[in-house]
Amino acid sequence: MLSKGWIGEKRAAIDLWFSLNSKTYKRFHNLIIPSSNGTAQIDHLVISPFGLFIIETKNKKGWIFGSEDSAKWTQVIYKRKYQFQNPLRQAFRQKKVLAEFLGVDDSRIKTIIYFNGNCSFRTKMPPNVRNYALGRYIKSHKKLLFNEAELQLLYFKLKSFQKTSTLKKRDHLRSLRQRHRSKETCPRCGSALVVRTVKSGPRAGTEFYGCNSYPKCRYSRNK
Repeated sequence: MLSKGWIGEKRAAIDLWFSLNSKTYKRFHNLIIPSSNGTAQIDHLVISPFGLFIIETKNKKGWIFGSEDSAKWTQVIYKRKYQFQNPLRQAFRQKKVLAEFLGVDDSRIKTIIYFNGNCSFRTKMPPNVRNYALGRYIKSHKKLLFNEAELQLLYFKLKSFQKTSTLKKRDHLRSLRQRHRSKETCPRCGSALVVRTVKSGPRAGTEFYGCNSYPKCRYSRNK
């Protein structure tokens, strides 16, 4: 049986194919990128003069509740609630890994969360969280960020990597497990983890691991 995730990725790939001019927007799909801190899996990557666009796809139905700061978002289907990881945080790591891999400033990389199931947002979402008009949103970016020579280098580097890489999904899943077990490195952005103490509330005095890049990265977990 085909997974919902696979179906969602194929829908997004088709959307990108029909909505973006291939001469201006070059597309890559299902990239597993290595880094100094494990790997990152990118569903879709579009490179263009107007930036690099990482698209994280979600094939979900029903009502979607979430915010930029919350660790978990909620899906509601027929009054049943299901939680899933905040995809903006997931894309944050993908952006950091891609910037490191390509040697570009991460300000020239845009992230998009694309829900392509039959869902509706029940809380206000930032503009880069979409459930329609994926191609139109990408084309709304008009500021030139790369020249032709830079784009050619990026394209050939990614093409060459795609042809020679032996990384598979199982490698990425193994890397994911290892990152989340680490007590030294933030699994989201690769910064150091430090021991912090809750200062107020019912858990005051409790120690936990927090990212050293806070507040830019808000990763934390129990000690």
